[in-house]
Amino acid sequence: MLIAFNKPFNVHCKFTRGENQRTLADYIDVPDVYPAGRLDADSEGLLLLTDDGALQARIASPRHKLPKVYWAQVENLVTDEALASLRAGVDLGDFRTLPAGARRIEEPAGLWPRDPPIRHRARIPTSWVELTLREGKNRQVRRMTAKVGFPTLRLIRAAIGSVTLAGLAPGQWREISTTQLDLPR
Repeated sequence: MLIAFNKPFNVHCKFTRGENQRTLADYIDVPDVYPAGRLDADSEGLLLLTDDGALQARIASPRHKLPKVYWAQVENLVTDEALASLRAGVDLGDFRTLPAGARRIEEPAGLWPRDPPIRHRARIPTSWVELTLREGKNRQVRRMTAKVGFPTLRLIRAAIGSVTLAGLAPGQWREISTTQLDLPR
């Protein structure tokens, strides 16, 4: 079984309930499925879950080069220089990121409001960046955008391989076929 889930903001990627924490168990009542990769509680968007351990490892492993697409709302108007740095790979101190796809985008169509909303500062504009990564280290997108001078305010994973968020409101999930993933053999 493979599930595509639109993880809402402030939901933890685990099934074990904690004090005052929303978890996957609040949304998905399917036995023996586990996340294939993670999203931080303060990130939103596509999370895949499966009951197949080998598939879980293939989805999560950077060795399989499955692209993951993120939409990041950042502080200020992102520059061409910052995008070029993101494309080349960014030295984060403890590691250098692989080259990434990076482009400026308009606010994604059909984007749901975040609850709670990001803080609004009238004197500081925001912009949106789409990043495509083939690795996924802890808080990588946030660290990358901050390193090039544009801190992330909101982060949404929009796609994993060929699976997208299309048609999934926050908190909704659907079962999908493994063939939809386009996993390399």
